[in-house]
Amino acid sequence: MNPVQRFTPTLTAAAFVLAAVFATQSARAESMTDAARAHIEAVASGNVDVITASYGPDAVLEWVGGPLDGRYAAPDAIKTVWTKFAKANGPLMADIDHLQEAANPKGATVTADVVFKGKAAIPVRYVLTYRDGKLVDEIWQIAPKLASKGGY
Repeated sequence: MNPVQRFTPTLTAAAFVLAAVFATQSARAESMTDAARAHIEAVASGNVDVITASYGPDAVLEWVGGPLDGRYAAPDAIKTVWTKFAKANGPLMADIDHLQEAANPKGATVTADVVFKGKAAIPVRYVLTYRDGKLVDEIWQIAPKLASKGGY
């Protein structure tokens, strides 16, 4: 048996394993990007139950700027702040730009520039961190430059 024939089954198996690993990581990446987009759309619609369903049990929401500025680290506190936001703003449209994801086996971080449009424009730099498919850390940074033409 020549060396190429001897290693062909091993190389083929290795190629399949690598393909499966990359496919799994790609599927995970798509799902967290999709999860972030769904979360942003739920915020825009004011659907507090859908918004809060995506959080893990020990999630933290850091709201930086605006009237709801603060750190919310308990499920009830997170639900209360989103309820206040939804009541104050009603349904919104969300313009999502620069949606990007960085993922590894431990989790994924999705960033986006979002301008929520309704009674007024609410420009936000979003950073969402997911572990095991749940939102564990969210930064909602009011970002006035996003509302101006050209953004960041």
